[in-house]
Amino acid sequence: MIDLIIGAAGEIFTPLVLAYIVFGVLLGYIVGALPGMNRTTAIALAIPFTFSMGPAVALSFLIGINKGGAAGAAVSAILLNVPGEPSSVVTTFDGYPMTKKGQAQKALKIALLASVVGDVLATLVLILLAAPLARFAIGLGPIELAAILIFSITFIAAVAGESFFKALIAGFAGLLLSAPGIDMETGLPRMTFGLVQLYDGVPLLAVAIGTLALSEILVQIDQGWRGEHHYPRPTADRGSKADRALPLKEIAQITPSILRGSLIGTVIGILPGLGATLASFLSYTWVRRASGQPERFGKGAPEGVAASESADNATVPASLIPVFAIGVPGSLSTALLMGAFMMHGLTPGPFLFKESGDVVFSIYLGMIVASVALLGVGLFGQRIFSLAIRVRETVILPVIIFLCVVGAYMESGGMFGVYMMLVFGFVGYFMKKFDYSFVTFVVGYVLGPMSELTIRQSIILMEGNPLALAQHPIAILFLLLAVLAVWRFARSGAASMKIGSPADQST
Repeated sequence: MIDLIIGAAGEIFTPLVLAYIVFGVLLGYIVGALPGMNRTTAIALAIPFTFSMGPAVALSFLIGINKGGAAGAAVSAILLNVPGEPSSVVTTFDGYPMTKKGQAQKALKIALLASVVGDVLATLVLILLAAPLARFAIGLGPIELAAILIFSITFIAAVAGESFFKALIAGFAGLLLSAPGIDMETGLPRMTFGLVQLYDGVPLLAVAIGTLALSEILVQIDQGWRGEHHYPRPTADRGSKADRALPLKEIAQITPSILRGSLIGTVIGILPGLGATLASFLSYTWVRRASGQPERFGKGAPEGVAASESADNATVPASLIPVFAIGVPGSLSTALLMGAFMMHGLTPGPFLFKESGDVVFSIYLGMIVASVALLGVGLFGQRIFSLAIRVRETVILPVIIFLCVVGAYMESGGMFGVYMMLVFGFVGYFMKKFDYSFVTFVVGYVLGPMSELTIRQSIILMEGNPLALAQHPIAILFLLLAVLAVWRFARSGAASMKIGSPADQST
């Protein structure tokens, strides 16, 4: 253990690696502060530039982007009343009223403090829980793992998006997209349509950059053409020195809210598919109900900002626990990070600690450094970040398109990746138009190979006899949970379709 820690410190505490981590946090913070952009877009664009880095450095850099993006999304939510991400919607409830009262700088400081505390506490939980859960998962066989993966995909589909059926379709589309390549059993090309470039499968970054980054650009261009895309300018911060300061008395006042939000964010983050948005809403509701003056919320209560941001940022490290322990991503950002793991020769899941324990400890240390960097970047650069949201879309969008093309070209080593990126850019555009879940699509694509492998192994072990499941109670439990999730949310989806039918509306 001590040797691993010393080795990790030797790898992380070098000027170049520390600079990469700080730059990752800075990049994520700026992208998170820009309305319409988000951390998943930044991660997708940054992955190609990590090919020349070591695994620990690359993943620490990408996780730094994830952490910075989660915290940076509060900037536009507080200053513009425009959430940088859906999870920052709750921050607008009290953040923007504080801005209108001349307390914008105080609100930004509260958001930063809550973000850092929530992030640090959840990172410690990750370090403490990931290894024990992985040791438990090692004892599970292919049959149990197949059942867990089936449950994960159905459960994520159930909680992602407004339509369970659309989310499930998107998940199966992602699974189908992972099928092209060399068949793992026969060694023959499968669904490659005669294209040698597909022998290694559909490029991950072409899918990620196209569906996440390029599709968002197309949506914003479409909104601009129709005159729907206009963000307000930041409200001037005319508050007094007292309005801008955050004294110890007020820090003590918001500390219980930060701790409650950190707890909820950590628990929600561990469960695949629930996401930061739910954590923010639950945390805000709990803190408001626990307050002796609930009427203050929605009118500029500092506790509301603290509750939302601590829960939002706690989900970032907590969502990595299932990735480290069982190899199951629970969100878009963790699905991309899981893809980055595999690109750098690491296998997420229970054997990660056994096969690459030194890299895991380096990532842990890199995450702690990223948390410290988040505090420093936020304290010294908040005024600069508040200016970043003034940059016009006509400047930002061409730069992002250029990065999309460069990233897709770098991964595939040619124009094939660029062509695939363009295809999935339009696929993502129409998915957004018709409200198909990106989460289940990308998660299904990332989990496809592992799901196929475990299901094939399960069929061989069971020798085609379903009754053999009786010897695997854990598998039965997760399969029953998957069936329950399908039945429960399919029923609620059918009920909502019935309520929204023309016959009901005419009455």
